[in-house]
Amino acid sequence: MIKQLQALFRPERYHGWRRSKRYFEGWYYKAVSAGGKEAFAFIPGIAMDEQGEQHAFIQVLDGKAQTAEYISFPANIFSAASASFQIRIGDSKFTGNSIKLALNDYSGTLQFKNTVPWPNRWYSPGIMGPYTFVPFMECYHGIVSMDHALEGTLKIRGRSIDFSGGRGYIEKDWGHSFPSAYFWMQSNHFAHPGISFKVSVAKIPWLRSSFVGFIAGLYVKGSLFEFTTYNGTQLLRSMADKKQVKLLMENKKYRLEVVAHRDQATELASPLSGIMDGRISESMTSAIEITLSDKKSGNVLFSDTGRNAALEVAGKIEEITLEG
Repeated sequence: MIKQLQALFRPERYHGWRRSKRYFEGWYYKAVSAGGKEAFAFIPGIAMDEQGEQHAFIQVLDGKAQTAEYISFPANIFSAASASFQIRIGDSKFTGNSIKLALNDYSGTLQFKNTVPWPNRWYSPGIMGPYTFVPFMECYHGIVSMDHALEGTLKIRGRSIDFSGGRGYIEKDWGHSFPSAYFWMQSNHFAHPGISFKVSVAKIPWLRSSFVGFIAGLYVKGSLFEFTTYNGTQLLRSMADKKQVKLLMENKKYRLEVVAHRDQATELASPLSGIMDGRISESMTSAIEITLSDKKSGNVLFSDTGRNAALEVAGKIEEITLEG
């Protein structure tokens, strides 16, 4: 129980203590080399089905080659620290400041410098805010770092790739299943360093009903503009076609307009009742146009296009479509 309470207020840590079935937990490490020639996502995690069968995994997405590999491991080689964020799968290690890969086709170490966590308040731990305390959510979400610099080299399928000078991003999910419909996108490659953006919109089951929930953050040189279901933001538009995703959000002070341009996507495994039997598709070569304006004056405070953007459009999107 102590481990669970400690994790409750530290979203980045392992939350699966005392869980043995119908549960998953995974961390998403995005790494883009300097210049953007290489873009990878490394996703370590643990999966438990409804009968209690378990396995650990590391999923590797090569965003430029548009390939993905799912590597499964016995659950007993997965371990997590309770008093810090540290995950091990065999000899591979994942923390908030580094990853170490020790696999046949993937090896080496990346260090993360100047990480930018989402604000963690006692009454609102991480990006989930007060929903963190709701015990029956389908899927919980956490931001480990909105943006950071990379240092180090990885050997990937015989190629040595130097990520030094590149940018990284880390988030995580835990629960039993991904939402039946959602948009998710992220970029920290804008005209100037120190800028990062992330947004997700999803159908959220709630008791015997459901609602469209959303969480968005624009980090611009030390300031985080938050647009969330729980802070008074309104979602005015949420729609997608084969080419674009369009979102419009507004809170008391700011208006956020997003137009994401979809690109070729690669299939990944995703959780369904704890086990990784679902399928989603992710692009790492999309672009996101962002416009932030002052609601009262209409003045544009920020306008730019994020490159090397990760983008997922999944499920029955009509369930989260608002054509305002």
